Amino acid sequence: MPHAPEPDEDDLDAIAPPQPVFHVEQALLGALLLDPHRLSDVTGIATDSFSTAAHSALYAAITTLPPPDPAEHAKNTKWLDRVLATGREQARGLTASYLHTLVQVCPWPSHAPAYARMVEAEHARRRLLTATERLAQTVHDASLPHPVQTVLAKADALAAVVDDIAARFPPRAGVLPRTTAPPPPAAPGHTEAVEEEQILLATATAYPSDIDSVRWLLPDDLTLPLHAGLWQCLTALTRRREPVDPVTVLWEAQQRGLLDDGSEPGEVLRLLAEPAGSVEHWGERALQRSLLATAEHTGRRIEAYASDPANTPFQLVVGARRALADISAVRTRWQHATGTAPAQRRRPAPTTRAGPPTTSAAHTVRSTRATR
Repeated sequence: MPHAPEPDEDDLDAIAPPQPVFHVEQALLGALLLDPHRLSDVTGIATDSFSTAAHSALYAAITTLPPPDPAEHAKNTKWLDRVLATGREQARGLTASYLHTLVQVCPWPSHAPAYARMVEAEHARRRLLTATERLAQTVHDASLPHPVQTVLAKADALAAVVDDIAARFPPRAGVLPRTTAPPPPAAPGHTEAVEEEQILLATATAYPSDIDSVRWLLPDDLTLPLHAGLWQCLTALTRRREPVDPVTVLWEAQQRGLLDDGSEPGEVLRLLAEPAGSVEHWGERALQRSLLATAEHTGRRIEAYASDPANTPFQLVVGARRALADISAVRTRWQHATGTAPAQRRRPAPTTRAGPPTTSAAHTVRSTRATR
């Protein structure tokens, strides 16, 4: 007579997530159901380390109930019945049949610590993905009154996750992610950013003495190659103490090959002829956009690494830290631009695995000059 599945059994047993971690979790839970004393050998995981609510509920029940007497456990299912009843309080679809399945699919109960390490590794990947998603959402949240501070706080939270993973899985030197990092986002079209950069260039041309006060602004902070090149022209002319006006900047641009892409000399002259406000103000605006764009690209890089199941936790740590270094670099320049003190980020030790300890500020709006 064929076995008739109990209600909701198929939801737990037949429909598995696409990743192998589901089967690893089954093997671990089966080992703990069969030999509850092996729980003392399992470290580094908690109830939220599992990929399904049913598995989380079962692990919570196993870890909260007093372990049974080994001799009694070998004779009857009283402890298993208590585990099932406790687990059902959080996952109603759990069945006695599914617990039996877990015991049956466990290859070697003595391998429980290895299974737990695999569960911990997959949980680390999910934590990293969640942190990058939060960073990306913050970058694109137009309602934030202070976007830079909020984005940097999310970047710090992401870095804290990376630190915790590193404490659990110390990175090996030279082990890079196998995943190809996504390219930087394409330059925008005729947007507010482009218009503000044009005003920045025109104002710097009109008041070249102010360029020295924005040394923290780099050509790569500007969104268009032409704008980046013109900023290089301006900084080069002021460094050489040569005259600066639209004509001298145009000539410098020609010497640097900036007009080779088809830019019209007349358009460049018109671009440089309409100053407004202050160089410092528009420079901060450009740097803010650069910081947000860097944060977004960093998040996309780490997301790509964490989305590739072939990357180990060691590789994720190395790749994520290299990506986060880009945010640190632009953060330092932002602090110079706004006069904010560097925030000291605390790096908490891991909460569920024993091990050695691991190794932003409010934005000040500067006054702008309406006219010169």
